[in-house]
Amino acid sequence: MNLHPYLVLIRPANVITAVSDVLAGCAISGCFINLHETPLFNLILLLLSTSCLYSGGIVFNDIFDLNIDRIERPERPLPRGQVSLKNAKILAITLLLTGILVSFLIHAESGLIALLISLTALLYNRYTKDFLVIGPLNMGICRGLNLMLGMSVLSLRTHPHLIWICLIPVVFIAAITLTSKGEVLGNNTSAIVIALALDLVVTGLLLGIGFFGWMDLWMTSPFILFWIGMNGKAKIKAIVENKPEFVKMAVKMGVLSLIPLNASYVAGFGHWTLGLLVLLLLPISLGLAKRFAVT
Repeated sequence: MNLHPYLVLIRPANVITAVSDVLAGCAISGCFINLHETPLFNLILLLLSTSCLYSGGIVFNDIFDLNIDRIERPERPLPRGQVSLKNAKILAITLLLTGILVSFLIHAESGLIALLISLTALLYNRYTKDFLVIGPLNMGICRGLNLMLGMSVLSLRTHPHLIWICLIPVVFIAAITLTSKGEVLGNNTSAIVIALALDLVVTGLLLGIGFFGWMDLWMTSPFILFWIGMNGKAKIKAIVENKPEFVKMAVKMGVLSLIPLNASYVAGFGHWTLGLLVLLLLPISLGLAKRFAVT
């Protein structure tokens, strides 16, 4: 059995970004403050859960996009016939159910969040994807819930005043999703300009967390600057040369820049050395992105 087409379906480079979401959420929950008290087993289960949830959601994306991909992305495994539609459905359902069940092994709170992630991902893939505002917002909610999944490693009740931080990935992923509308034809300069404006909102929210004293701004600033450079440079390039190849690169860099963004939380709520460890996921993700499509 050739596993390569199945790996192409789940987009491994993207899965790494989902792992970084959970690590960031764990940091925000405070579980990295005293490492000897970190619930390691729960953390491992959450990393497995988010990997399955993201993979299942992205496989369903290809399932629902099959007719479009036959025209726009004929190189994908389903249009090429490398993976049958039946096998793709079995894989997607198995991955989502595994992600949900593994989360319930931690506690009901994590399980319910995993269930919500699955439902919002299916809602996006089946119904809201093509809507200009609701689609990007829906996709952003999936990521916000994934950050919340990481925060549930202890319990959301541990730091209820920090739950609003989950709005940050909602805004940022909405910006990336807006940008992605021009991947095939380009000609979406205004959408990318709006996306950059949303990125400024994200930057303001990150600085606000630091100014309120919830996150160590000095620890996290280098990581935020890294994220701004990686994400912003690609978007500006896509505005200047609004062609599909540059838009695709902006989307790719935006997705992968989630890793330095999440590293900023780990540095700010944990320690900069832990932030660096999360940042080391970036070269792994970039390496995988050379072999497997991100968008």
